Amino acid sequence: MSTISKVAEKAGVSRTTVSHVINHADRVSKSLRERVNAAIDDLGYVPNPQAKSLRTGRTDMIAILIPDIGNPFYTEIVKAVQEGLERAGLEALVYNTDVPGGHGTTHGRDYLRQINQKRVDGLIVGEFALHGMDDELAKRDTPTVFIGHLPNKAVDSVQFDYFGGGYILGEHLAQRGHKNIVQVTGPPVFKSAMARAAGFEKALADNDVPFGKKQRFEGSYLPPSGQEAARWIATFKGKDRPTAVFFGNYLMAMGALAEFHDQGVRIPDDIAVVIFGDLPQLEYVRPRLTRAAESPGVLAKRATEMLLERLNGAFEGPPRSEVVACRLQVFDSS
Repeated sequence: MSTISKVAEKAGVSRTTVSHVINHADRVSKSLRERVNAAIDDLGYVPNPQAKSLRTGRTDMIAILIPDIGNPFYTEIVKAVQEGLERAGLEALVYNTDVPGGHGTTHGRDYLRQINQKRVDGLIVGEFALHGMDDELAKRDTPTVFIGHLPNKAVDSVQFDYFGGGYILGEHLAQRGHKNIVQVTGPPVFKSAMARAAGFEKALADNDVPFGKKQRFEGSYLPPSGQEAARWIATFKGKDRPTAVFFGNYLMAMGALAEFHDQGVRIPDDIAVVIFGDLPQLEYVRPRLTRAAESPGVLAKRATEMLLERLNGAFEGPPRSEVVACRLQVFDSS
């Protein structure tokens, strides 16, 4: 079995130098790193993580909590976080609390318990993963970053400008001359969903476009509610028929697009469609959807940076709340 002593002997360096290459590569010159790494590869040496943890007091593991592993938004979050952690020499543990399946609270508490037992060095939480349990974050000593709207500001957080994103979409439709507009929101228990809706409606009001409660459909953020919304839109007749619709997220829009296709509804000829959110997958949807936001990878990258700043001691101040501006991308659907 290979040992650190054998690696040191083969590379012609001390055990301390090998240890620095493994744990603190910045303290070792490039030539020495290359010699030691070559010896490690030749001998197949694998450092003992338990021994390292006892020695440094760190596990080099970061937990990521997400609410729905089937949602492409969170897939992009996990991908970007993992990439950032790998560059920093850290490992990711991903936990899916399964909020759409109704297991959010149960799984959330179980996973927080597991995370405590594993003594992870940090935690990144995707919005809704701990829905109704935000106060649990205030009890944690582990550096934590929340991706999304965090009312209690217990830990560092980064979110999109949900109100602003909704506003620029409402303004866009108003400037295109639409006067009969409906919107499909996310669940009202989600503050970010209501912020999108409020921004959208404020823009319509500022542009003298009438809007009432009967023009709002409450969705679930999942595709079936988008299909239901499309059927609801079909109940409007004559002059009441909407000429444009705003969907609060990508998944509901996908469900609606399928239903519109089945109904023979043409986009944007019969109805214009705009959505909040941006994902790489949208580049393969036709017609291309007008949207406001940024890639979730932008949030994930900044969340990872904020966490690393805490772990490395680069920032030790009070919890930060950062907001990422949304940009309007106008495509074929409006």
